[in-house]
Amino acid sequence: MNSNPIGVFDSGVGGLSVLRHLVRLLPNEEYIYLGDTARVPYGNKSEETIIEYTEQAVRFLLQKGAKLIVIACNTASALALKQAELLSPVPVIGMIIPASHAAVRLTQNGKIGVIGTRATMNSNAYPTTIQHLSEKTLIVFSNPCPLFVPLAEEGFHNHPAAQLIASEYLAGFHTTNVDTLVMGCTHYPLLTSLIAHELPEVRLIDCGEYAAIEAERLLNYDRNEPMIHQYSSPQITFFLTDTTTTFLEIAERFLGFSVSLPERISLEHFGNTGNSI
Repeated sequence: MNSNPIGVFDSGVGGLSVLRHLVRLLPNEEYIYLGDTARVPYGNKSEETIIEYTEQAVRFLLQKGAKLIVIACNTASALALKQAELLSPVPVIGMIIPASHAAVRLTQNGKIGVIGTRATMNSNAYPTTIQHLSEKTLIVFSNPCPLFVPLAEEGFHNHPAAQLIASEYLAGFHTTNVDTLVMGCTHYPLLTSLIAHELPEVRLIDCGEYAAIEAERLLNYDRNEPMIHQYSSPQITFFLTDTTTTFLEIAERFLGFSVSLPERISLEHFGNTGNSI
């Protein structure tokens, strides 16, 4: 399976920030990126629907021969990771566990902040996982920051309006004494400078970065035979359930380099992939 691709799935385009970390750490791999842009956002969907959509995405990536699947969506990771793992014969990495491990390891005072979408915050996945991974009791403060997503997609990280919104969202953390903050949404790394300006003494954790580190560990060190191969440059194929006129612009903003046109897959095909595996 060394020559097989790494599959990356997100409800939209936020997972491109995770893909950027993967390409940085594993630059000689082939990647398949699947964005369910026709049904984004997942945050206002029921748990049952999110599980169904995630299972469809996993089947699609398995059909494409993925040797490893990264769920580059915090909402899907929080609500559907176990189902994805049961469905997949290859390893599946979500966002919650790697970032939680990093938070537990890096905090000095045991006070950790988490920001994300409302769905991710309402799932309580980060506080539960952080407490489960720690041998001592930690204090976790969570706050949803839903407007950060459109700000990231529009490239408004330096806009005065973005500073006002960030100040409002993050003000509560000033009195909590958190020393570590998990950016629990894959859009938020594009706003790192904005968040750091509001919380200059706080260590920021990019969930996608630590998921990519876990992927590198699995492919390089955690098997009897490494599962990497050596393309001269990353090979990336993009699939979207709905193409948008802004995808190439947003993709370049997230990835830092130009990409090829995505291929659109119909929802009918996407939903029926399980029948052909």
